[in-house]
Amino acid sequence: MAQSAGDAGTQGAALSSAELGGETFELGNGTQPPEEVSAVSPSARGRPMPEIEQRYPVEPKRRLGWAVVGLGDFALNQILPAFGESEHSRLVALVSGDRDKAQQVASRYGVDEENLYDYDNYDSMADNDEIDIVFIILPVNMHAEYTIRAAKAGKHVLCEKPMAMDEQECQAMIDACRENDRQLMIAYREQYEPHNLEAIRQIQDGALGELRLMTLNAGSPVDPEEPRGQWRLRKEMAGGGSLYDIGIYALQAARYLSGEEPIEVSAMISSPEDDPRFAEVEDSVTFQLRFPSGLLATCTSSFTTAQHNMASVFGTDGTLTLEPMSDYYQHELRILTDEGEKSLDIQEISQFAAEMDHLSQVVREGGSPKTPGEEGMQDIHLMRAIYASATSGRPVRIESDYRRSAEELVRTSDDHGG
Repeated sequence: MAQSAGDAGTQGAALSSAELGGETFELGNGTQPPEEVSAVSPSARGRPMPEIEQRYPVEPKRRLGWAVVGLGDFALNQILPAFGESEHSRLVALVSGDRDKAQQVASRYGVDEENLYDYDNYDSMADNDEIDIVFIILPVNMHAEYTIRAAKAGKHVLCEKPMAMDEQECQAMIDACRENDRQLMIAYREQYEPHNLEAIRQIQDGALGELRLMTLNAGSPVDPEEPRGQWRLRKEMAGGGSLYDIGIYALQAARYLSGEEPIEVSAMISSPEDDPRFAEVEDSVTFQLRFPSGLLATCTSSFTTAQHNMASVFGTDGTLTLEPMSDYYQHELRILTDEGEKSLDIQEISQFAAEMDHLSQVVREGGSPKTPGEEGMQDIHLMRAIYASATSGRPVRIESDYRRSAEELVRTSDDHGG
């Protein structure tokens, strides 16, 4: 039997997102937390590591030096291999609490052993001119600290999503980078992915007519025995459950596909009462976004459903389907109108190389990143409103001045905004 937190149909006045303040929300099922998780194995698990030839289309001296902070499953299987497809970024340093693991990875990727750091001597990167940018790939509760320390060490920052635990941490990260004249970008890779970009263009060009409805769904089973499940089920490390981890993709897609910012959210949460995985964080979330145009978006996320990842956009003249909307590979973009259905032929690229190269070009040539810290903070603001709605059983009005232009939404990784 599932326990539901909140009911979007409950009577009562809507809350305001500005009224949430420092409020915290109980997300789990109230059972005892699971036993202490074991340390992550040094060996990569999950997706097989792609065999990518280390080719460098641009002279190394023109490619900016990157330090990868955290050598978990995602970094090993996705980010490090992506440097082989990068035109403007090169791996020069690693940060890990496991020296043996760092040495093994350094040997594979040709990283000088003098450029291996741990979390104690992290600040000494300030003395290493080879490092221009750091990529923070750590549990969410560590994002703010290591972003701020990197900025003070004179390094630009690409930080994984979600940006931070709360808006206060987000603002501290933004302030630290601004005060030290460093760029801060959030790793929203799907905003540099060609199928997502083409979907935005098709909608902006009127292929669907006026937008009426959207459905955006993200589900991925989480296993506490796997590396990705070790900290994602701990509220003090992850900030939240499926919403923070994968529901953020549905939220992101609703925002950039619509080209609008929501003005109201309603939400419900359900977690199995007898499943110890969800003692601290939520399992399934459904939330509805209302936009200024009248468009409604229904979004879901879950840690217990079979793998699924899809966006559907319904307009007065047609329907667009993007599946997956935010996975790493094998996207398909389809449009159905009165003239029939067509599948758009779009070349796949490495989203990870694209996002890294985008920031490298911004740092080298000037301009501003497409997904700055303010973009990450907007998602945190909205997700806190989603939790508040689920907890109170009432819709929450969104109070935010954050906006992005239509031109900004279709910027590619090569457009550094200079």
